[in-house]
Amino acid sequence: MRLILLIIAALLPLPQSTLAREITDTLGRKVEIPDTVERVICSGSGCLRLLTYLQAQDMAVAVDDIEGRRRQFDARPYAMANPRFKTLPVFGEFRGKDNPELIMTLDPAPQVILKLVGTGKGTVGPDPAALQEKTGIPVVALKYGNLGKMKEDLYNSLRIMAEVVGREQRADAVLTFFDEQITDLKKRTADIPEEQRPSVYLGGVAYAGPHGFQSTEPTYPPFHFVNARNLADNANPKAGEITSTDIAKEKIVEWNPDYLFLDLSTLQLGDAAGGLFELKTDPAYRTLNAVKTGKVYGVLPYNWYNQNFESIFSDAYFIGKLLYPERFSDIDPAAKADEIYTFMVGKPVFAEMNALFGNLAFRDVPLN
Repeated sequence: MRLILLIIAALLPLPQSTLAREITDTLGRKVEIPDTVERVICSGSGCLRLLTYLQAQDMAVAVDDIEGRRRQFDARPYAMANPRFKTLPVFGEFRGKDNPELIMTLDPAPQVILKLVGTGKGTVGPDPAALQEKTGIPVVALKYGNLGKMKEDLYNSLRIMAEVVGREQRADAVLTFFDEQITDLKKRTADIPEEQRPSVYLGGVAYAGPHGFQSTEPTYPPFHFVNARNLADNANPKAGEITSTDIAKEKIVEWNPDYLFLDLSTLQLGDAAGGLFELKTDPAYRTLNAVKTGKVYGVLPYNWYNQNFESIFSDAYFIGKLLYPERFSDIDPAAKADEIYTFMVGKPVFAEMNALFGNLAFRDVPLN
């Protein structure tokens, strides 16, 4: 009799609590997922980057189509550190345009779909509930956030993703790392009076594609972190609410910034267009003191398939070293970048990425 009971017990389904657990995602949805998750897919601009930060990238069983594209320029350290992504099956188009039919044919199948929502221009496609209904796979919604006003969205999403994939300790380490970099950058220059801070301008910022030198970012985080005097930010009381904008050429000339920085994403426009071409050929820009004295410097793009936070910190340390060399005397910008990249994505990729942008990052840009 005891043997029969044991056999019956073995055939009965296990209590639901041992088979599944409940996650609350960033939309407040209660999503039931397996106790142990080993296979996922990441939907939306930058979702796979966050998974890589958590050192769980090997759990991805498929990718969106941006990972397989071959391009002359690329500023995604997470992808450079993981060439395996190029060989994985595709489950949909980039920016969250998921294909439920493709997802359902994946073998092995994902146990959970991690999907970014609410990222404005970044993510579209089916909403989490609809995607879950169509595929029968749990969908956990996340918000990408940033290191500014939406910092809590970023931190919360990393914690939720870590809870899904079992990387809670790594998430704590990543968030601590973020806070330590921000604190270190700010404290090095916090006591410098406003009037002693150099004036700066960043041109060539990409948004929805590459742009020329008038394109800038009033809220450019590296300037903020090192307390540089970003003229585009100070020019408008509402500038802190604007992530990208165009500044009139006449205004840039009027400002005549102490230092000019070139977002190297502008190189995508080719040799006969873009910010670098304009600085070399436009008579108005040639009148700028920074152009005359060679104080024009290249920085790595960070807004490439959403924000690459590791590149934000890398650019900030370079800019800090340039503007306040005595405050950053212990920093070698390229070495610091690789230290950051190694911690965040697992490999030192500065040289590889810099090579894609003509080796113009973290140096003065030749204009003759």
